[in-house]
Amino acid sequence: MHDPEGVRLQKVLAGAGLGSRRACEEIIAKGRVTVDGVPVRELGIRVDPRTAVVHVDGMRLQLDSSMVTIALNKPAGVVSTMHDPMGRPTLEQFVADRPERLFHVGRLDAETEGLLLMTNDGELANRLAHPSHGVPKTYLATVEGRVKGLLAQQLRSGVELEDGVVKVDDYRLVDTTPQTSMVEVVLHEGRNHVVRRLFEEVGHPVTRLLRTRVGPIRLGNLPPGRTRVLGREELGSLMSSVDL
Repeated sequence: MHDPEGVRLQKVLAGAGLGSRRACEEIIAKGRVTVDGVPVRELGIRVDPRTAVVHVDGMRLQLDSSMVTIALNKPAGVVSTMHDPMGRPTLEQFVADRPERLFHVGRLDAETEGLLLMTNDGELANRLAHPSHGVPKTYLATVEGRVKGLLAQQLRSGVELEDGVVKVDDYRLVDTTPQTSMVEVVLHEGRNHVVRRLFEEVGHPVTRLLRTRVGPIRLGNLPPGRTRVLGREELGSLMSSVDL
């Protein structure tokens, strides 16, 4: 792992926001750092920040400052593409002032609002999108009608759709009126319109759908149409969730 032409590890850690070089030396000495999967305690180790895989307390550090991942609160009416031949509003308008060439991770249909991740890190994007990692996604859905208590069991047991059975990972009733219900569902399915089709099948068509979480990343109070760059700990958690 030692690269004689590289940068001292404590300097790399300090540059990644872990604290002063002295504080980073203590982190290394305590055995909290691994480089390419190997625990490191020596302070003289040098690494190449462009290629080294560094974890602190099991959390991956993104050492390449050219890589960026942002969260977008996608408004309704925007299609999940950077360019649309039909002239509909696209994601490009929200990142037009950024110097990086960003692409979106997954999609939300035009009328679905909420959290959409955008990045220029191809490896991270590929892993987040790959079914083998099963990244859970949380949605807040407003549906027609007053849902019954048995719906939770039905959704967890599985609902047969035209392209196979769908099971939710978690479900809870948030609010209800005589005409509508608000429910939260968690699932790792990536099929098109899966949440809308799921509730349509059980007799509660969706009237509004908001994605509030992707893996460990939460939408929080980010306003519609606004973006924010993921912080070091958020990004580290996201990378760790897909075994990076």
